[in-house]
Amino acid sequence: MLLRWEGRKLSAKQLRFMQGNEAVVEAALLAGVRFFAGYPITPATEILEVMARRLPQVGGYFMQMEDEIASMAAAVGASIGGVKAMTATSGPGFTLKQENLGYAAMVEMPCVVVNVQRGGPSTGLPTLPAQGDVMQARWGTHGDHPIVVLSPSSVNEAFELTIQAVNISELLRTPVILLSDALVGHLREKVVVPDPESLVLINRKMTQVPPEEYIPYRADADGVPPFAPRGTGYRFHVTSNVYDEEGHPAVTNHEVADKLMRRLHKKLDYYRDQVTFVNQLYLDDAEVIIVAYGCTARSAREAVNNARKEGLKAGLLQLKTLWPFPDEMVKKAGDQAKAIIVPEMNMGQVVGEVARATRKGKADLFPMNRVDGRMIPPWDIMTKIKEVI
Repeated sequence: MLLRWEGRKLSAKQLRFMQGNEAVVEAALLAGVRFFAGYPITPATEILEVMARRLPQVGGYFMQMEDEIASMAAAVGASIGGVKAMTATSGPGFTLKQENLGYAAMVEMPCVVVNVQRGGPSTGLPTLPAQGDVMQARWGTHGDHPIVVLSPSSVNEAFELTIQAVNISELLRTPVILLSDALVGHLREKVVVPDPESLVLINRKMTQVPPEEYIPYRADADGVPPFAPRGTGYRFHVTSNVYDEEGHPAVTNHEVADKLMRRLHKKLDYYRDQVTFVNQLYLDDAEVIIVAYGCTARSAREAVNNARKEGLKAGLLQLKTLWPFPDEMVKKAGDQAKAIIVPEMNMGQVVGEVARATRKGKADLFPMNRVDGRMIPPWDIMTKIKEVI
């Protein structure tokens, strides 16, 4: 039997009805994740629960750890062994992961960290959605390393962006954060599950030289060094200290430190276009543009559609990639529109980046903020559109 959805004919196997957290799991398995370590915490717990059931069915490994710090360390350890790895958390659990998240960035071990955001700080609003971790996702660890952060607004996007997160992590040999939220995580919606044969999956670049010739951190032109998994005869140092191409600590060598830190940034710059995703709706002639992300983009999309029905020239720029920030696309919006509205379920985080990207444009900037655990409804955004147009 064929089912119709958005003009497409799909089989019952292709069109599934899933919870957002469940979609993350199914997408991760499809992308090749075979290790998960985690600790239960609302509203991310379903990811752990479904992983515990599904991973053994596909030959993978699940570990419930004693806390979030250990969970992140276990994911990095699995990645050192060459396995695609994931962990998931929320609220204060994301804070605990930061130390080893920075370690993964430093030693260039790919893994995916899912943060199903909830209201905070601390225990805050543990069952309600929020968008308060945007800056923590970018700057939560110490030091100065790049990071990739993707943010879904629907269950289908959670599925698609999880696959992208695994691919990008493997491509760049770096941790990638999927910044979901309690609404997307607990929502149930239709998901289009692609044929596994049609998927483009990326596996990390492996060395082609024998162990005696292997230089573990000598990068190719893209800034990414070929990898050799533990247990395959390649022996080398993995240290959180600044290291040279051989992997040896070089904590007093300024030249090595400078070269390493610049290369960590270079590899993300090299692939920036391949990791930057946005959705655009009615931008061609928009006088007012809503810049939104995550669950708030759902309300923004409906508000823009309603505005168009009333003859108002509104448009939506949805940021599916938050970091690296899509500066050029936001700048273009600022050059074009008279006004930009930035609705967020925090006191203003992405709005600062929008202000930076559009500072020489003609658009006036209007933040909209809500921090009580409730969505910003479409009618509030509609009211704001009418105020500023």
